[in-house]
Amino acid sequence: MRIRIVFNLLNKGGYVPFHHQYLLAQLIKGVILKGGDTRFSNYSGYNFSGLKGQIQISRRGLHYYSNKITLVFSCSDADFMDYFLDNLFELGDFEIGNLVLSPAMIEKEEPIIFSDKVKYVCISPIIVRKPVFHDPMSKSFINPEEDLFSDLLYETTMERIERQEIYAVKQINTFYRFQIVPDRNYLGKLMYQNKKFARIYPVLEHDAKFEVRGYTFPFTLYADAKVQEFVFTHGLGSFTHKGFGMIDIANADPIKRIIARKSKALA
Repeated sequence: MRIRIVFNLLNKGGYVPFHHQYLLAQLIKGVILKGGDTRFSNYSGYNFSGLKGQIQISRRGLHYYSNKITLVFSCSDADFMDYFLDNLFELGDFEIGNLVLSPAMIEKEEPIIFSDKVKYVCISPIIVRKPVFHDPMSKSFINPEEDLFSDLLYETTMERIERQEIYAVKQINTFYRFQIVPDRNYLGKLMYQNKKFARIYPVLEHDAKFEVRGYTFPFTLYADAKVQEFVFTHGLGSFTHKGFGMIDIANADPIKRIIARKSKALA
């Protein structure tokens, strides 16, 4: 299930750092622990985007000027989703960076029928190489057009599918097709404009700080439809529960995909 959590912005012009996934990850983890349900204390099968709204950029970061700010949140466990939303809405007003937000409503996206070829855009950076503490390889650049790029993401995806026990091992063994084809025109345009599609990001995990390279660009994924559904729901790559690897369907209006709105948790 993918939803959009809509917040009221109570201080227009407030800001967060350019990279604020770690702030959102801390908020989400705090909400999970606040509820006190030990079933979900170590749950990590969710994925989320950065904050979406009308912004202006300054040296401080991203300043938000829209009345509403949206966070895309996704997971396949309905019980966890209800638990998380109930506890989030109980917070009332809260701060994230310099922003003061208040949960307003939830918008539920309609399910998508997947095929074995889907074009995606990144709405948060994808971490390709599984990071190891104090390992410079975690930050090394990999050309998205090289087979290694797809191979590393395939290995991570299969590990995560097995860990979540969504499919039987026999069925997982049929998920051998997995190829990412980047949008060459997009990459070429960025190179011509001397802009980057791969940057270094900090990640906190178990009180340790990792530095990882994240990639943001449109691409086509060739994979089994069930694998497509998994990465769309759970994210692609490593540290998806830290807000990395969230993708969306390219050339699609997400607003038109909304099928339900509620002021609190979805039934």
